[in-house]
Amino acid sequence: MLRLLQWLVRREHLLRLLSPVFGRFQPFSAAHRRNPHDTWRSLREHAPAYRSRVFGTTLFTRYEDVLRILSDPRFSTDRSQVPAMRWVARLTRGEPEFAGLIERNLLTIDGADHRRLRGLVAKAFTPRRVERLRPRLVGIAEDLLDRASAGGRASGIELVRDFAHPFPVVAIAELLGVPAEDRDRFRRWGQALVQLLDPLQGRGGVRPLIEATAEIFAYFRPLLAERRAQPRDDLLTAMIQAEEGGDRLEELDLLALSALLLVAGHETTSNLIGNAVLLLLRFPQERKRLQDDPGLLPTAVEECLRFESPIQLTDRAVVEDCELRGVRLRRNQMAAAVLAAANRDPRAFAEAERFDVGRRDNRHLAFGHGSHFCLGASLARAEAEIALATLLRRFPDFRGDPEPPAWRRSMIVRGPEAVPLRLAP
Repeated sequence: MLRLLQWLVRREHLLRLLSPVFGRFQPFSAAHRRNPHDTWRSLREHAPAYRSRVFGTTLFTRYEDVLRILSDPRFSTDRSQVPAMRWVARLTRGEPEFAGLIERNLLTIDGADHRRLRGLVAKAFTPRRVERLRPRLVGIAEDLLDRASAGGRASGIELVRDFAHPFPVVAIAELLGVPAEDRDRFRRWGQALVQLLDPLQGRGGVRPLIEATAEIFAYFRPLLAERRAQPRDDLLTAMIQAEEGGDRLEELDLLALSALLLVAGHETTSNLIGNAVLLLLRFPQERKRLQDDPGLLPTAVEECLRFESPIQLTDRAVVEDCELRGVRLRRNQMAAAVLAAANRDPRAFAEAERFDVGRRDNRHLAFGHGSHFCLGASLARAEAEIALATLLRRFPDFRGDPEPPAWRRSMIVRGPEAVPLRLAP
């Protein structure tokens, strides 16, 4: 069934025929991919609690409702009891490693188990560790742009392929303490594991995800054994050594976390960088403000996260019967928090449709909120700041089309497939 749905998502002519079935929410249409904000605006103003029968969820698009879903314990990331998700249990039967990845990662557990696991990881993945990595991140950015613009290609680069994607991949490799020369393998695994965020954007059903999981676990097992024997100053060692009240991360937890860090550690940031560059091309006056005052980089990154959120929505399972926005939600139903819609809600942001690199009051929800706030937010922010600073300093006159050749074919992830840039006027 999953393979059939993945096949259908790639057939736009069939999706157009089925458009009446999808109703107001048609995430795989070409129009929605180009500009999802028209959909979010319409839902936010006219149907802020919209029941999509096709996807089996109610979409909430106003800031206060999204905030509540992300912070209220009656909405959980543990979706194991949702009828529509029981297929996962069937898929993991006979695949213990894949089952471990699904059951032991921070995106799918909740409550006391999540607090324990996250608390131990947080002891290792600290903002201080990220700050210590900053000089190395600058060097990685410089090196990638050197390579991209070298030999016969000095007039232009393809941003996503040459910079936005490899930069966070090499960065997370440095942080974990694994060889950067394996980054092509990480990228291939990441392309499979991104189905954890959006199962419908893959190909071949769940098999590529199962195979990638087995390969990642096989890759990290000897590395973990090596770090136990010979500790280093890296994230793998820090996760092994993290302890609280005599409790430590188990082998399966370490493997699942390493896999999750690979995909979450670069997928979101890659799209953030791509989206940010497109926004600077689309709004030249704001780009000039940023170039004239590099001190605006931190607020500019926050505004890019708000204005073009790399993760469009997330969902939660309803733990107990409740009511939200006048809609009765039953236990084990699904509720979708549309982060991108909330981030442009005029009830929460002044001039919400204006891109402002100096915006100060920016309580966006691009990284989520509450107990599941993105653990890697500080790393993503640092990478985006360094990427933009380096690109603007090295190639201040870069040019390109603010509308990319294609957007990611996903209802969860928002980012360009490619961004061709001319580096000189």
